[in-house]
Amino acid sequence: MPVAVEPTSAPRTPRQRPAPRPAARRRPAGRAHGLWPYALIAPAIGGMLYLLVYPLVRAVLISFQDFRLRQLISGNAEFVGLRNYRTLLADPRFWEVVRRTFLFMAVNVVLIMVIATLVALMVERLRRVGRTVVLCSLVLAWAMPVVAATTVFQWLFHSEFGIVNWALTSLGLDSFERYPWFANGTAAFAILVTLIVWQSVPFAAITLYSALTTVPLELYESARLDGAGAGRIFRSVTFPMLRPIFLLVFSLEVIWTFKAFVQIWVMTRGGPGDATTILPVYAVQTALSSQRYDLGSAASMVTVVLMSGVLVLYFRQMFRQEDETR
Repeated sequence: MPVAVEPTSAPRTPRQRPAPRPAARRRPAGRAHGLWPYALIAPAIGGMLYLLVYPLVRAVLISFQDFRLRQLISGNAEFVGLRNYRTLLADPRFWEVVRRTFLFMAVNVVLIMVIATLVALMVERLRRVGRTVVLCSLVLAWAMPVVAATTVFQWLFHSEFGIVNWALTSLGLDSFERYPWFANGTAAFAILVTLIVWQSVPFAAITLYSALTTVPLELYESARLDGAGAGRIFRSVTFPMLRPIFLLVFSLEVIWTFKAFVQIWVMTRGGPGDATTILPVYAVQTALSSQRYDLGSAASMVTVVLMSGVLVLYFRQMFRQEDETR
């Protein structure tokens, strides 16, 4: 009887692996390739050094030299150490200008921060159409050139053709007929404050409104459920959440008002008398009228130091409060 033979399976051939692909060649990190990012930012750094750092260093050097019209032409200036600073600090007019500068800065910054905060809170509560109209108006006011806005304010308060005098006279206030606003020190100071505030509020208000949109609505709803009013919500919810932005806006407004020169120089040139003279105007007056460029540079350096001191003190206070709340 034949025996069935089970067919044997074909021998398995070993599975061949695919040939490895040649590895991609890496570009050698040469010296030129490593310096390429620095070459791209070199023009910006060079422009910044030339436009910002060089004038600052030059002003510092002049403040330590006997630098007048003769030295400006010949270039041979003698170093006199701290003599210019001693002369400046011994001038009673300088200290009066310093006091007026801090008063001018404090009034402007307080008004700007208060009005900008109120405007930002108002814009947040408006509907879409009203919000768009208000924001567009703020942007247009902010975009107006400084000299153009200053000229408009000069026309508004002109003694003979100004709209302000005409409006007040029309209301029965005959004492304001041809009233010389810029001949009165207090009136000129108030007009400049109004101008600075009007120019600064749009930027601050738009920045604060942008920050307000990042506050979660759940925090407001929880505060209202706890019975908190509008003032309590602002103190306990809004302001703590926006404290870094408030710090930023405050710092920028301090710098903006501390160095307000164009508006004052175009409108009053520091007059009448010294009623609107602050440190930047005082520095230019000293350099141009007396041709004492050394004293003008020293006054500019004192301005920079005082402005930096105000910002450092405020930063320290804010950081201390943040550490206490943690």
